[in-house]
Amino acid sequence: MIGHYRAYFSEAYAALKRTVSDTLGVVNRAHGGDVPAGFERAVRVAIERRQFWSRFCEVAEVNLDTAAIARDWRAAREAVTAQLAAKQSAPVERLELSGETRARVAAFNGHRDAIATLNRRLQEVNQAVAVVKERAAGANSAVLADDVARLKAVRARHMPATAALCDDYLQERAAKEATEQERDQTKAALERHRTTVFPGYQTAINLYLQRFNAGFRLDSVTYADTRGGPSCTYNVVINDTPVPIGIADLGPGNPSFRNTLSAGDRNTLALAFFFASLDQNAGLANKVVVIDDPISSLDEHRALTTVQEIRRLAQRAAQVIILSHNKPFLCRLWEGADSTLRAALEVVRDPSGSTVRAWDVDEDSITEHDRRDARLRDYLTTGTGEMREVARSIRLHLEAFLRVARPEHFPPGTLLGSFRNACRQRLGTPQEILDGAATQELDELVEYANRFHHDTNPAWETEAINDGELRGYVERALRFARR
Repeated sequence: MIGHYRAYFSEAYAALKRTVSDTLGVVNRAHGGDVPAGFERAVRVAIERRQFWSRFCEVAEVNLDTAAIARDWRAAREAVTAQLAAKQSAPVERLELSGETRARVAAFNGHRDAIATLNRRLQEVNQAVAVVKERAAGANSAVLADDVARLKAVRARHMPATAALCDDYLQERAAKEATEQERDQTKAALERHRTTVFPGYQTAINLYLQRFNAGFRLDSVTYADTRGGPSCTYNVVINDTPVPIGIADLGPGNPSFRNTLSAGDRNTLALAFFFASLDQNAGLANKVVVIDDPISSLDEHRALTTVQEIRRLAQRAAQVIILSHNKPFLCRLWEGADSTLRAALEVVRDPSGSTVRAWDVDEDSITEHDRRDARLRDYLTTGTGEMREVARSIRLHLEAFLRVARPEHFPPGTLLGSFRNACRQRLGTPQEILDGAATQELDELVEYANRFHHDTNPAWETEAINDGELRGYVERALRFARR
């Protein structure tokens, strides 16, 4: 009995497996392979025929979304084949169609019903087409010949070899349309970007020009698409007169970008562009910024602003490297930098050419006035230093102090004797430069210092020096320079 049960069950089991396998094959043959493509071709043929016959009689519209049909068709086929494959893997398990599979099959059946309705409507048109053909029998032979030629062309269009080429063409055209659409979207995005970025750049550049004390600003920053690519134009406004950047020299007497800005102004504009572009760089914190000789051709009154902007930049960038031949500029930049993060190098000559070594900025930052002041103080406190050199430094130290303390009365080029005469002449007047005590003190200090100056004493190199006397005058000179 067990043997008969096994034999019967085995035969039924094998039959079930064959049934499932055959059903899976039927589904794949009926709904897979070239069947969807054949359906799309049939739809195109129907559309073309409808376009032809609609000129002679009423023909129903062929409104089929083949993409949606193909999508739902493929989804239904994949869902059914997946269920059959699951059944094939477990023949004795009881399986039911999932709700998702039923929904996909229902969507596919909805398309089938719509296509069946359209087919019936098109078949009803055949009678009207037959009437048109009967009328055409007595028509002009030339017209009929043209129709035959056209129909032959249509037939040739749908020959396998030609159809494949046409399909390729349609695919390429669709790809072209997609690319053009992407291009238009990108162009629109660029347009939106430029409408916000260019005004922002104009504002940022003008802000930097204002910081640099430039006597001009930018205006009318606009963009244009040219054959060479996108371009930007702007006006430089000087004394309320706009000077277009993109127009060539208009001749003598007419302002243009070429003849309006000095070399310092152009360098200032370039720096403003550079700093404004760095402000727009989202990754600046991870960038190394190299600036080569930023104050080359730059007006002197803009050097400090350049130093300040570089300091601000150093706080935002990963690293800032400055190259310059201007030691005062570099020393000023060094003074405001973080001592734990700064480094200074210099290129010096050596027997083999040149080399890079550490640069002692502090040594180069000391002015001659600072050295003389240190020389006088060292002599006063420790007695060190060559006495004749200390004595010579008294007058030079007084002159340097007075150029700073009284610059309006003792500008560069003015002699110390002329300044002292002016001080004596203005004593007791509203235009007094130094009071009486200070004027007398200055005269006595200069009287002593002139003994060691070549302009006032030809024998200054052999003038006798007393240590006590020199120490007293050094102390008085330092005290006078603190007024």
